[in-house]
Amino acid sequence: MTTRLTIPRPDDWHLHLRDGEMLKGVLPHSAAHFARAIIMPNLVPPVVRGAHAAAYRERIMAALPEGMTFEPLMTLYLTEDTDPDDVAAAAESGLIAAVKLYPAGATTNSASGVTDFDRVRPVLERMAEISLPLCVHGEVTRAEIDIFDREAVFIEEVLDPIRQATPGLRVVMEHITTRDAAEYVQADTTGDLGATITVQHLMLDRNDMLVGGMRPHYYCLPILKRGTHRPALVAAATGGDERFFLGTDSAPHPLDRKEAECCAAGCFTAPVALACLAELFEAEGALDRLEGFVSRHGPGFYRRPVNTATLTLEKGDPVDLPDRVETGAGPVVVFDPNRPIHWRVTEGGAAPR
Repeated sequence: MTTRLTIPRPDDWHLHLRDGEMLKGVLPHSAAHFARAIIMPNLVPPVVRGAHAAAYRERIMAALPEGMTFEPLMTLYLTEDTDPDDVAAAAESGLIAAVKLYPAGATTNSASGVTDFDRVRPVLERMAEISLPLCVHGEVTRAEIDIFDREAVFIEEVLDPIRQATPGLRVVMEHITTRDAAEYVQADTTGDLGATITVQHLMLDRNDMLVGGMRPHYYCLPILKRGTHRPALVAAATGGDERFFLGTDSAPHPLDRKEAECCAAGCFTAPVALACLAELFEAEGALDRLEGFVSRHGPGFYRRPVNTATLTLEKGDPVDLPDRVETGAGPVVVFDPNRPIHWRVTEGGAAPR
């Protein structure tokens, strides 16, 4: 039985770091385990131009504790006024790794997102020309669509038409939550489609959030789905398919915004993500495929080298997972996987200071 696993240092292909005091408080917990991360641009105001991304990157690097290494892979927030030339220039300079599409109103700080997808067609066409990936929050936001159906409807009404109209556009379906999304990726034959999956959507379903009372720290967007979808996500993540890779969507909010009458959406998984995934992959008899999911498939899609540094996980007695992280913006509750976790990072991780 494997009790020690050494893998190339993982990357996080979907991460929220926020800004200011929150950034300073949570960044060390990602940098402790991950070499690189795709950084989400949904700040207030959003990161919409190359100059904004450059300034945000400087703030991230300034917040990184001395002695820690971490590469933020910046993104631009797609709006109906985005300039294709600005996107191309930012990509050519190496400043950005992707552009992020938020349907307006889909999630935290998405009010500036897209309503009329025809208005962003020139940007998408330029992105296809230069092979710049589009990261997609895949939900429709029309009021008549049930929140549990938003992803499936988005694939049919928005994503597939966009891809049909823009051949060569490279797309990452972020934080997929349904069997529909997993099957859509698996059916693709173009080589231009990938998907990230989060820790919470692999380990929990909506019963964990709702049965016995509402648990606000499990509330995220896209929302946890019914239990029939989770096995399809687990099979996709653990099956060795290179189109699926880790994007934690780790999304910190202060305690008072989570435990509120109208709570904020997001799970803060960064400190425990790798330990939770090792537990899950072992339970599925797929521990040998964890390396692909967290360390190899993402770099393959984003056409970047696999990290040469390594990280080691070891199995032992159940781990006392951290309850919360203190930040200058308030305490942030750490994700609880709702099961015992026996794995921990023992080498190649840098303890936050």
